[in-house]
Order: sequence, then C-alpha cells, then structure tokens
Amino acid sequence: MNAIYLVLISALVLTLAYRYYGYFLVTKVLVIDSQKTTPAHRLNDGRDYIPTNKWVVFGHHFAAIAGAGPLVGPVLAAQFGYVPGMLWLLIGAVLAGAVHDTVVLFASVRHNGRSLAEIAKDEVSKVTGVATNFAVLLIVLLAMAGLAIVVVHALHDNPWGTFTVASTIPSAMLIGIYMHMLRPGNIREASIMGVILVLLGVIAGPYIKASAIANWFLYDEKQLKILLPTYGFLAAVLPVWLLLAPRDYLSSYMKIGTIAALALGIIIVRPEIHAEPFTRFINGGGPIIPGPVWPFLMITIACGAISGFHALIGSGTTPKLIDNERDIQLVGFGAMLTESFVGVMALIAATVLLPGDYFAINTPKAVFDKLAPLGYTMQNLPELSALVGENVAHRPGGAVSLAVGMAYIFSSIPGLKGIMAYWYQFAIMFEALFILTTIDAGTRVARYIVQDILGRVYEPFRKVNWWPGVLITSFLVSFGWGYLLYGGSVSTIWPIFGVSNQLLATLALAIGTTIILKHHKRWDYAMITLIPTIVLFVTTVTAGVQSVITNYWPNGMILNTVLMVLMIIAVIVIIVDSAYRWTKIK
Repeated sequence: MNAIYLVLISALVLTLAYRYYGYFLVTKVLVIDSQKTTPAHRLNDGRDYIPTNKWVVFGHHFAAIAGAGPLVGPVLAAQFGYVPGMLWLLIGAVLAGAVHDTVVLFASVRHNGRSLAEIAKDEVSKVTGVATNFAVLLIVLLAMAGLAIVVVHALHDNPWGTFTVASTIPSAMLIGIYMHMLRPGNIREASIMGVILVLLGVIAGPYIKASAIANWFLYDEKQLKILLPTYGFLAAVLPVWLLLAPRDYLSSYMKIGTIAALALGIIIVRPEIHAEPFTRFINGGGPIIPGPVWPFLMITIACGAISGFHALIGSGTTPKLIDNERDIQLVGFGAMLTESFVGVMALIAATVLLPGDYFAINTPKAVFDKLAPLGYTMQNLPELSALVGENVAHRPGGAVSLAVGMAYIFSSIPGLKGIMAYWYQFAIMFEALFILTTIDAGTRVARYIVQDILGRVYEPFRKVNWWPGVLITSFLVSFGWGYLLYGGSVSTIWPIFGVSNQLLATLALAIGTTIILKHHKRWDYAMITLIPTIVLFVTTVTAGVQSVITNYWPNGMILNTVLMVLMIIAVIVIIVDSAYRWTKIK
C-alpha cells in the first residue's frame, strides 16, 4: 500500500464531511443565529471574554485540543496494523468527534461561556452537574499527566530539542504584547514575526548544543517532570492575551503548515506502508498495548477520533472568544476534522518505518528482545539514529517514532537528506508544541473548575480575576497533575488517560443529547449524539474494567485502580440520570 492513497482518501472524506454534515449540524440541528450577541461581546472584560477574529480563535482552539493524542495515539495503535487505526480516525472523527466538539461549543456559547458541569446542572439536573464536575476535574488531571509524559520522553537528555521548545515561550509573549499593545489587530505582521522566531529556535539548536550553555537545557526525566507543572502554573496565571492565545495561534499554524508539508512530502516521496494491514496482535498480547483491538483501539487513539478533553476547551476558553455564532462550524467541527487529519499523518509516519524499527523505538529493550523470535529485529534504526544525531531506540511513548518517521519522509525529498537532524528536532518541537498548548488551556480550565468548587465554600473564589484565588487554584491544579506525572510512566499513565478521555466524551455527548431533545423534541436529530454516546459508553467501560482486572489490580496499582473505578461510577450516574431526563422530555 502506498501512503499517498491514505492521504487522498482521508482529505476527501474530511472535506466532504465538513461541507455537508457539519453544515447540517449547525444549521438544522443546532440552529445557530448569526444575529445573536455572543458572550464575548456581552461580557467583554478584556481578559477572558474578548471578541476575537475567527481564524485566531480557530488557531487557539485547534492548538488547545490537538495535544499528544492525535500524534501519539495513532502511532501506538499502529501495533494493530494500519487499517484499524485509519478506519477509526475517519469514522470516529466525522460521526462522533466533530459532533461532540460542535455541540459542546454551541451549548457553552448559549450558556454565557459556562463550563460543562454548569451546563449539565442547567440542562439535566444538579446530580449530573455535581458528578460532571467531579469527573471533569479528575479526568483533566489525568489528561495533563498523560500528555506531559510524552514530552518528558521526547526531551530528556536532548538540549537541542529542549532549547527549541523553551524558546517558543518568550517568542509567544513578544507576539502577545505586539498584538495586544503595540499593533492591535495586525495579525499578518504578528504571524510572520512569530513563525520566524519559532524557526530561529530550531536553527539555533545545534549551536546551543555545542556551546557552553548546553547544560542549561540538559535535563533528565525527573527534572522535566518538575519543570512542566511549573510551566502549567505560569500559563494558568498569566492573562490569556499574553501567552495562551498568541502561543496557541502561532503553534496552530506551525502545526497545520507542518502537517500540510508532511502530506506534500508523502505525495512527492510516495513512501510505502511497511506495516501490515492487520498484525498478529489484534487479538491481544501486543508489546505496546496488551489488550485486543476492541476495545483498546479507541482508548489508544483517543483524541485523533474523539476526545472528551475537547469538551473542557469547548466550554472553557474558546466560547469566551467567539465573535459570531456562525464561527462555530469552523472552530468546532473544522478543528476536530483537522485534528483527525493530523492523526492520519501520524499513523502514516509510524507505518512507513519497518516493523522491527517501529517496535524497537516504542518498547523497552527487555520487551523488544522478546520479539526477535516473531521476526521483529532492528534493520535501519542504527543508521537513522546516526542521521538524526540521537539514539532513538527504546524511547517509548510514540513521540520519537513519529519524529523519526517524519524526518525520514522529509529527508527523502531530493536534496534534503543532509539535514535530517534538523527535520528530527523540528518534529520534536512540533510535537511538544501540540502538547504544551494543551497544557496551557487544560490547566486554566481546571483552574476555573477548582475556583467554582471552592467558591461554594468561600464566595470570592468564584471571581475568575481574584488574584489570591487564581494563584491558589493554579497551584493546586498544577501540583495535582504534576504529582501523577512524577510517579508515572507511559505504560501506567496512557491507558488510564485514554479511558478517562473517552468517558468524558461519553458524558458530554449524553448532555448534548439532552440539549437537542429539549430543543427539537424529536429523536431523529437526537440520534446524532445518542448513537455515539452508546458506542463510547460500552467500549470505554469495557476497556476500563479490563484494564483494572488484567493490569492495574494484579500489579498492585491501587491509585490507578481507584481512579478508574471512580470515573466509571461517575459516568454511569450521569448516563442513568440523563436517560431518566430523556424520558421526561415529550
């Protein structure tokens, strides 16, 4: 199978879905009103509620939702072969993910930019509101830890990559000041300056690595596990316009540009897919994912097809920036389909590697050695390591194998092979930006949730601009997911992250079903969200129970077991309460 066919098929499917299914959803089912004043105008405070250009909002939203999931999930799921991942990335994104994101964003805009838990309390009941608040807070902490562990494995002992990623922070702040204070509204100039600054960070990387200050950017895993929550704290405290919005905006178009360049590179190089359509591991027993293709494919791919984490952004920062309701299709439906395309590109980049090299990167040495009798041995990996200037073997998590695959494709273009090390570090920066921008927004969203919870005890916490509350809640959130990160690994964090992510999507779709039923009083429209709700609920609860029985409990992972059980109970409560509410709607 040539990779070019996967690119063309996915681009065609996603474009048609946006044009027809997305338009039907926003005009017929949700019935958007372009004349209705949005919260960004009505509640404009110059800090959180700010009417913003739709392309800037798209950039912010896409950067915030497109974390490690669409990059890492499809890469890990390549263990099952390229066909299962490709099918779920396209079908899941169109029929579930894009619907989920659009409905949640619409609901939050109509509820003054309020959170998913507050919407659940208004639309379903107080019981569902409380359960949603608990589930969301728990899930966002797991999501932050799950995303951050990927950055840790990609950047440890890599001063070039660490410098490149770190340089994007002051670059974003400079652009934020430029757009907000010096040249308000001048997006073109800011975009050009931002892209140049980010690229300069990549170009300067090897000089930093060879200089005396290289040790300033040389960190081991434990140090990075402290630095990342510290960064999350700062991102949650600083004003949106100073770091979060400009960084997300810049990184979004860097990401989209990189994915477009990767697609073009695949068309030029026309690499062959070396992975099997279906591997011997679809029935379980794989070296990366121990379970069978169902239900573990869905929780592994997670964000690339549907992500509950998107509901936090769609009912957090994004609805406070929407200038006009007609922007909802572009921001909600469009950003999710773009993320799906990112997932397809990640799957291709992983599967163009020879299977032995793919498994050598994504498994510890002790695990990889057991695959030799099955025919999986290193072939081109030593040469690839020499070309990128890093030992890339046995760095599990998916990020490194994706970067190697991307660098391999780019360097195969005539005349570009000599700069493969730059392509590799650029890909690492590209992945880290995906993740850090999600940490920006996710930590801030969790801060809002904790402020709301503490506000029930002490009223000033409810004021999102009350500085003592901002500092205290930002610290609590950053410490919470930092604690999970510090003591975890890919094998312990990613499965529970995947389950929590899909469970959150399940409850968000259930709440969306209630909203559509109340609005239209007809089941045919409600099926748009109800069918994905049922599929995700059955699949994810099965995966969660199997993870507890076969992995966490037997290996003495008590905290993981307790968290998994609590999440499942919370979602069951919400589903039952929502179903009862549906029966009352006539």
